[in-house]
Amino acid sequence: MSQQGYVAAPPYSQAQPGMGAYQGGFGSGPTQPLYGHYGGPPQAFNAPPAGKMHLIVLNRTLFLFMLMLENSLHKMCSFYFLAQGLQSPPPPASSVVQQPFQTPPTSTMAPPQMPPGPQSPHMSPLMSPPQSPPASIPFPGPPPPGPGGFQQPGLGSAGQPGYPQQPGNSEPKAVDITGFHLDRYLNILIEDDQVKQGGQVFTTNIRGQVPPLVTTDFTVTDQGNASPRFIRCTTYSLPCTADLAKQCQVPLAAIIKPFASLPKNETPLYVVNHGDTGPVRCNRCKAYMCPYMQFIDGGRRYQCGFCNCVNEVPVFYFQHLDHMGRRVDFYERPELSLGSYEFVATLDYCKNNKPPNPPAYIFMIDVSYNNIKSGLVKLICDELKTLLEKLPREEGMDTSAIKVGFVTYNKVLHFYNVKSTLAQPQMMVVSDTAEMFVPLLDGFLVNYQDSRAVIYNLLDQIPDMFADTAESETVFAPVIQAGVEAFKAAECSGKLFIFHSSMPTAEAPGKLKNRDDKKLVNTDKEKTLFQPQKGVYEQLSKDCVASGCCVDLFLFPSQYTDIATMADVPSHTGGSVYKYSNFQVETDGEHFLRDLRKDVQKSIGFDAIMRVRTSTGFRATDFFGGIYMNNTTDVEMAAVDCDKGMTVEFKHDDTLSEETGALMQCALLYTTISGQRRLRIHNLSLNCSSQLSELYKSCETDSLINFFAKSAYRAILNQPLKNVREILVNQTAHMLACYRKNCASPSAASQLILPDAMKVFPVYMNSLMKTAPLVGSTELSTDDRAHQRLSVMAMGVEDTQLLLYPRLIPLHNIDVNSEKPATPVRCSEERLTDSGIFLLENGQSMFLWLGQASSPDLIQSLFNLPSLAHLQGHMCALPELDNPLSRKVRSIISGLLEKRSNSMKLQIVRQKDKPEMLFRQFLVEDKGLHGGASYMDFLCYVHREIRQLLT
Repeated sequence: MSQQGYVAAPPYSQAQPGMGAYQGGFGSGPTQPLYGHYGGPPQAFNAPPAGKMHLIVLNRTLFLFMLMLENSLHKMCSFYFLAQGLQSPPPPASSVVQQPFQTPPTSTMAPPQMPPGPQSPHMSPLMSPPQSPPASIPFPGPPPPGPGGFQQPGLGSAGQPGYPQQPGNSEPKAVDITGFHLDRYLNILIEDDQVKQGGQVFTTNIRGQVPPLVTTDFTVTDQGNASPRFIRCTTYSLPCTADLAKQCQVPLAAIIKPFASLPKNETPLYVVNHGDTGPVRCNRCKAYMCPYMQFIDGGRRYQCGFCNCVNEVPVFYFQHLDHMGRRVDFYERPELSLGSYEFVATLDYCKNNKPPNPPAYIFMIDVSYNNIKSGLVKLICDELKTLLEKLPREEGMDTSAIKVGFVTYNKVLHFYNVKSTLAQPQMMVVSDTAEMFVPLLDGFLVNYQDSRAVIYNLLDQIPDMFADTAESETVFAPVIQAGVEAFKAAECSGKLFIFHSSMPTAEAPGKLKNRDDKKLVNTDKEKTLFQPQKGVYEQLSKDCVASGCCVDLFLFPSQYTDIATMADVPSHTGGSVYKYSNFQVETDGEHFLRDLRKDVQKSIGFDAIMRVRTSTGFRATDFFGGIYMNNTTDVEMAAVDCDKGMTVEFKHDDTLSEETGALMQCALLYTTISGQRRLRIHNLSLNCSSQLSELYKSCETDSLINFFAKSAYRAILNQPLKNVREILVNQTAHMLACYRKNCASPSAASQLILPDAMKVFPVYMNSLMKTAPLVGSTELSTDDRAHQRLSVMAMGVEDTQLLLYPRLIPLHNIDVNSEKPATPVRCSEERLTDSGIFLLENGQSMFLWLGQASSPDLIQSLFNLPSLAHLQGHMCALPELDNPLSRKVRSIISGLLEKRSNSMKLQIVRQKDKPEMLFRQFLVEDKGLHGGASYMDFLCYVHREIRQLLT
């Protein structure tokens, strides 16, 4: 969904009948049934002649009463079975028809290859049922003939306007909303994928191949398409025409993490160096040499796979072809045989045609009263002494080429000369914050190893220098401006690490005023709370990107700080924002330091420009992420690290071919941490189909929800939240209605039909709609809402998936001797038990929940306390005890902290204590604390919307 998609246009960007029944993000539902025979709007009928009125009314009343009785009994039975945790009775054998998929014609590429046609699914009546609960129970056989059956209005051969019937597109999977076994459906899906593909090798030589889930542990072998760690798509089979894409409303998008971390058992990207000639490119579209270029004429020319232009092969690059028409050196050149690789860039790709200097890190510390008294300044200085030893460095290098500099500030800025020849560091003060400049060049940015003694001396002195400060006002924009000027003077790119505590209220450019007005919540002006204040910070973002200056902001607020504005520069420069409210060294110190260590040490590229090229027929039209766009094609980032994901939306501009498929190439020009200019290339080939069933079969729910989250979070800058929530529901209903109309077998109206690949999409969508940015509640902090909105905009698929469906792991019955990871359960209060202990984490927060009847033995093993009553409040760590359970639980927690991109503060909560309310808002299947439906209510509501679209 692009931003344009949020502009109201009939029929599906308007509220559907009954939308108003859900106030405040689906808080309470309508009183009428949401499914069964009366889910849709009331039917009108003409009055009959007077003489027949009584008979018709009697018959109609009797008929309606019978239907209502039947429906009520069925629902009562179904919910009884659900309450008992059992599978509800199957629907009649005629309600679901299983038919084989009809696959479009395929052709083979070498490489990548086309996928072999899937085997036609078939189930004999005598086959035993599957061991895990499927999306539904399929039954062979055709629907009953004659009137009735379960043929719905609008589903016949004539079809509904806008829903042309697709031939032979039957999808055998279906869900009956009144009998769906919900007990462990999402975790079963994750477990099944782990069982089937976990530990396996995913080879990328097949076009349009759907990868394993992001939760699955697998190994990738690159054989012509980029690893799913770098690129994931919302669907791996694009519709051939714009009309089909418009009809199904499934967004066509890719989520790209160009610097994604690779496991140690996977090969790092190869670096190709063509010397002064640079990489080989198509003369017309400028696509880089890749596996999709077809060599012809004995190897003297090649045809571009993106624009079909025939190019001459440069003399230095010529090679003969073998009997299959493939170059003899095919496997010797990464750019011909791999989906991802790098080129060393020539001077033509460098600013001013000069090689770049190595980047620099500048640490800028707010030394105002709050930060000194909390102990934060001393904590930072002590940590930097060891952290600077671990600056990122190139593979095989002993030391880092990154230079470092130091600034402290409150109302004025203090620059430090730490030149290696000095015995003591020197301070230079700039008090004119309106005209910011760097007072020294030599000695400000230095090599850490050379100046280690002087830097140690400085870090020891800083806490003492400001120990007696009473200054509480701070500046902010001049601090960033100082960093920009420093990088300009040094002719290098780099990153600013800013440690800040409060809203900048001192008289200086970028001074902010408190604009946190709770009266705006749930009004058309609520969007202004998310909008940054224009002017200084907008220009600062442009300056930072132009200079390759990335900003990472560590915030330690005790009250409102206007994160929407203060985080504007980090969010446009590829930076991150970390927030520690009411910071205390004892309880939050380790949490902050873990974030700082990860941030300083992560792999990163600087001064980056990215362009996404596509083959003919479609193009990239919209971009979401921590990026800056100066034009419609070039994505600019002052820096891009291993955790940042950009989402790219595609639109048709012509018809796509099933035979040739669709190609995309992501080219990222950047500067390495050693100062080398490189091009990182990621290629991916997708299938194209004129059958909507192929599109739905190739969808990836985790990528879809990433796209919807980012598009919705951007839309709330310009539209009321109510409109955005309605559009999310409408598009969900439209996608599923189109599937039911065009791809599913005829079935009962009481059945909610879901594509097999989108079985869990509604649970993610409901969770998204209950996130803080999309819930209009005065109880939620404006800064927290703005912070989450900006964080999600830069997330990859794994992070949004975990955020929207947290892991809830039971620990009370864990096998301490097993190496197998603990199995999560459904994220619902129903799964909690009074005697249980559960760990919940979503990549941002972590809780250890203790049931009020927890076994004293468990409490003793974990906390060395006789009972739960002796547990102190506000604990944030487990004691290191020498027993199997303690070691196992601490191992699980440390493993999660290591695996996630952000640190998480462990919060220990007891059942029915006040802090438990914070924990319960992460149980995403339940009704939201601040508004929002339970998952079952949302599912019923979506089902109703689907039926209204189809009737």
